[in-house]
Amino acid sequence: MTTHETDATTAGPATAHPRRWRILGFLGVAQLMLILDVTVVAIALPQMETDLGLSRAALTWTVSAYTLTFGGLMLLGGRIADLLGAKRVVFAGLLVFTTASLVTGLADSAGLLVGGRIAQAVGAALLSPSALSLVVALFDGNERNKALGVWSALGGGGAALGVLAGGLLTAGPGWPWVFYVNVPIGLVILAALARMLPRSTPVAPRARLDVLGALLVTGSSGAVIYALVNAGEHGWLTATNAWMLALALVGYAVFVWWQRTARSPLMDVALLARRPVATGTFLILTATALMIAVFFLGTFYFQNANGYGALHTGLLFLPVALATMLGANLTGRALARVGARGLAVTGLIAAAIGMAVPALWMHPATVVVGVAIAAAGTGAIFVVASATALGQVAPHETGIASGIVSTFHEFGASLGAAVVSSIAAASLVGDTLGGFTDAFTVAAIAAAVAAAVAAVLTPGRSSATA
Repeated sequence: MTTHETDATTAGPATAHPRRWRILGFLGVAQLMLILDVTVVAIALPQMETDLGLSRAALTWTVSAYTLTFGGLMLLGGRIADLLGAKRVVFAGLLVFTTASLVTGLADSAGLLVGGRIAQAVGAALLSPSALSLVVALFDGNERNKALGVWSALGGGGAALGVLAGGLLTAGPGWPWVFYVNVPIGLVILAALARMLPRSTPVAPRARLDVLGALLVTGSSGAVIYALVNAGEHGWLTATNAWMLALALVGYAVFVWWQRTARSPLMDVALLARRPVATGTFLILTATALMIAVFFLGTFYFQNANGYGALHTGLLFLPVALATMLGANLTGRALARVGARGLAVTGLIAAAIGMAVPALWMHPATVVVGVAIAAAGTGAIFVVASATALGQVAPHETGIASGIVSTFHEFGASLGAAVVSSIAAASLVGDTLGGFTDAFTVAAIAAAVAAAVAAVLTPGRSSATA
């Protein structure tokens, strides 16, 4: 996610590190942990609710606090890697994430649980961009493309593995183990990388850390999420929500101004004014929000409304995760031939149809079928979003554009969890299905509206990504 390569191994194939593929394996597992910690936790939420007496708001923040902090600090993490060297930041991120996972597993209250999730996200924001920077530095030419392909594939695989692992761990030793499992894995990766990684050197000694920018964008997004979560308890049209949304707007405006005037800004906001990048960020935000909505709603529908166990729920979500990967794979093959616009609209229409199925007929079978259809659509959108946003930027802009897309990916997860939680509030804490129906209906409408926006915003076939 950074704009610089921070390792001394950038010389090329002749000086390639002999253990680079083994290092990629360990870095890939580390990245997989960060991805798993969204979906693996979603399956465990009902058990956390029962054991800790969590409110609906606390349940929502268990997901949103992680994704919001992760997304808000990711670009800052990339800057720190440029300044201090990727190897040091990878170790720091691993230590923070592993320690925070232990603390979160030991949590006996909502405050400690959410606090642990925030600390996990800080570690993830340090680890993810610095690990990717090392991957870019360790490989060259065609090998680099293969390595980045492996790295990208971890996203879909992480979703599939997360739902199953979450079910197995929650049904077996209990929900704390969805966090505890990170501890031995993190320590093994740390020990292995300490022996194998080459020495890294900073490449941006004069760069300054834009801490203010990171705080502005994270705080403003947090205000939006707070307003959305608060709506489920006190209604949508309240003075508190109005003030929080106004505060968020002011915060975003100050952020844009600061990015234009700061000597070392967090991101180049001018990139967001470009049609391909704006389209990509819109699509990734929408797709992630819909995906998290599916996991959040489905988890509570299967376990609370139908009495299914965590393992049963995890197995029911496997077709959904596999459909996501299938949609992404087919879209990747068809993108150059069909073009981004047609695939974006098709994917969002599929998501709308899939969400509408359980909205019209709420039954375990229709929920699985409907969300699998929706997942295939969102899988397609993930590919179109990344390809559209990154396909036409200059080589020196690829790092920051990737960071922007990744940031909006995490913000979309926070947004999706907050919105569906508030809409389905009555069903999450009661025995009615009305909230689930309403939430699926809103998700279907949102996907349909997004399809109309994508039809106008997405570049045509002539502008398809390479």
